[in-house]
Amino acid sequence: MNPGEDDLPDIIDVVREMGRYTVEPEKVPSPPLPTHAQERDRLPSHLKGLTDRARGYVEAASSANTRRAYASDWRHFTSWCRRQGLETFPPDPEVVGLYITARASGAATGDKKPNSVSTIERCLSSLTWNYSQRGQPLDRKDRHIATVMAGIRNTHAKPPVQKEAILPGDLLAMLETLDRGTLRGLRDRTMLLLGFAGGLRRSEIVGLDVGRDQTEDSSGWIEVFDKGMLVTLRGKTGWREVEIGHGSSDTTCPVVALQTWLKLARIAHGPLFRRVTGHGKAVGAERLNGQEVARLVKRAALAAGVRGDLSEGERGKKFAGHSLRAGLASSAEVDERYVQKQLGHASAEMTRKYQRRRDRFRVNLTRASGL
Repeated sequence: MNPGEDDLPDIIDVVREMGRYTVEPEKVPSPPLPTHAQERDRLPSHLKGLTDRARGYVEAASSANTRRAYASDWRHFTSWCRRQGLETFPPDPEVVGLYITARASGAATGDKKPNSVSTIERCLSSLTWNYSQRGQPLDRKDRHIATVMAGIRNTHAKPPVQKEAILPGDLLAMLETLDRGTLRGLRDRTMLLLGFAGGLRRSEIVGLDVGRDQTEDSSGWIEVFDKGMLVTLRGKTGWREVEIGHGSSDTTCPVVALQTWLKLARIAHGPLFRRVTGHGKAVGAERLNGQEVARLVKRAALAAGVRGDLSEGERGKKFAGHSLRAGLASSAEVDERYVQKQLGHASAEMTRKYQRRRDRFRVNLTRASGL
């Protein structure tokens, strides 16, 4: 049975035993992260104009999803501290060690469901970032955190659950389920073909603009040439270019699908993939979000009967936006380094994690060694 909050005294004893616990002087709460207005008020008048620019650069350092997750984790942590009668400031490794223990055991969640190791690691990163933004760094290498985290990994870590790869035959069947007579069907068709051929993430698909420097929230843009399409993307480690060539026929060609979508949707500037309203006949100005791609892949895969050997509930959990990237990596019969470049991976090992049906025993070191 997972321990609840009533078991916290026992957890506290364990964590204290790990390192000699000594009572510290009374802690004085630290002020919260200063607001934008407070930051401006502290600066000389001739520098206040730069604060807006600096704030923009700070926000550009991480994605909107990361900022939302960090803010949510911080609220959860401070709320948990209040319920336990613990101080949030200054950063105390023992308190953080207790908190991640509670999350791993289920004591920090309302439904007593333990968090996964990846969620706890992200939460620890959130706390580290939030403390640093308040000028009070948290030492993640402290034994009260590092030792507990190592124990959590050893006890609860599981192999990653990979999404099913959408293979070429699956993709063709999925395309047939889309309505060719509506703009929504044409848009969805283009997103599937572009995402598969480019090995793109869902955020990269919806973040594209028609051209360079057209919107502030863009993650890249497209350029069409005689031999194919060039997609320029901004990633975590910088800019990269993805080359997408013409398909073997117009019906499966991502370049043709894109040009048709741009022409019929009358899009010449701004976000490439937008919401379609009016029974699939009107195109708005609003950019789609990444969840729309995941829903599209799942919906089309279910409609096409992909993995029909499974129940509908099981099939629904198998597919997501990453199924397109995994499909390209698993089916492209080319040298592995080209697939690695297309997916933007720093190592071949990461690319192999996406290859669901590669020849794992092509190199036989047993026989090569003479056995």
